[in-house]
Amino acid sequence: MKHNMAIIGYGGMGTWHHMNIKENINEITVVGAYDIREEVREKAEKNGIYFYNSLDELLNDEKVDLVLVATPNNFHKELVISSLRSGKNVICEKPVSLSSSELEEMIAVSKETKKLFSVHQNRRWDKDYSIIKKIVNDNIIGKPYFIESRVQGSRRSLDGWRRYKINGGGMVYDWGVHLIDQILNLIPGKITSVDAHLFSVFSEEVDDNFKALLRFENGISTLVEIATNCFINQPRWHMSCEDGTAIVQDWDCNGKIIKLASDKKMEWTNDIVYTSAGPTRTMAPRPSDTVDEIPLPNVDVQWADYYKNIVDVIDNGADLIVKPEQSLRVAKIIDTIFESQRQGVGIKCNI
Repeated sequence: MKHNMAIIGYGGMGTWHHMNIKENINEITVVGAYDIREEVREKAEKNGIYFYNSLDELLNDEKVDLVLVATPNNFHKELVISSLRSGKNVICEKPVSLSSSELEEMIAVSKETKKLFSVHQNRRWDKDYSIIKKIVNDNIIGKPYFIESRVQGSRRSLDGWRRYKINGGGMVYDWGVHLIDQILNLIPGKITSVDAHLFSVFSEEVDDNFKALLRFENGISTLVEIATNCFINQPRWHMSCEDGTAIVQDWDCNGKIIKLASDKKMEWTNDIVYTSAGPTRTMAPRPSDTVDEIPLPNVDVQWADYYKNIVDVIDNGADLIVKPEQSLRVAKIIDTIFESQRQGVGIKCNI
């Protein structure tokens, strides 16, 4: 079955969605777009789609059954609710809301209208994340106990509306929402505390760097970090597990796994070992024959799989992968991150 999509907000992300769908999803045709900026009309028409003269014209277009909201964050709630009430299925760019209470309103309307509502958390299909997820799911090096997830750069800039508080700018909303969504879908169980440190190194209104320590009820802790002022990057992922360590170094997924050798047991002695750090036994180098180095597992994932699932849900009643209730949990964590920063302490929670 063919589905016709209209895009609200035809900027950088709106255009990206259009091209991605055109190239990869045969079941969806982008037929039009609306944007409050009249100068976008030429770009939309050049890309072969109709440019609506008003939001009402788009919402009243009966041939459109799927709407993508890709505007600045502070407009999401109103546009999602209007689109749902007009009888459209709705996908919204992240972050879907500027608070969990806003998202609760959207979810209530989606249930009332019985229309599909999902948030574009495409980075669940990132290769680096999928590798880490496979290591955990396949129990390659045992249970994790501390996971570090970082995205770091040094450009010292926030683009466009991302620099303004009123639009929901800043790194927690921009990249943090992705990394938190990944962590919540990697580790089962509730989060019991959040300790966040937000920094405004060069931005006047919003956070441009942040670190958040999330503690789970099952004993696993995670560190999520976004840096725009880092000139020596750390690994994209560093995961400590009971039987080894895994790192994914970068977006190209360079990295490795070091795991305990199953047939070799390290014997401790009373002899002091002299190292560059001084005399020590605890931090002395481990004998090389007691560990194995293995490559990262192969995974095959594509961002387009998000949209393939949307089509499967509408046409066949499949299970929605990115559920709004999951995004609500992310929003509650973000609420708690800002509260932790406001109070200057870790916050106990049950999320």
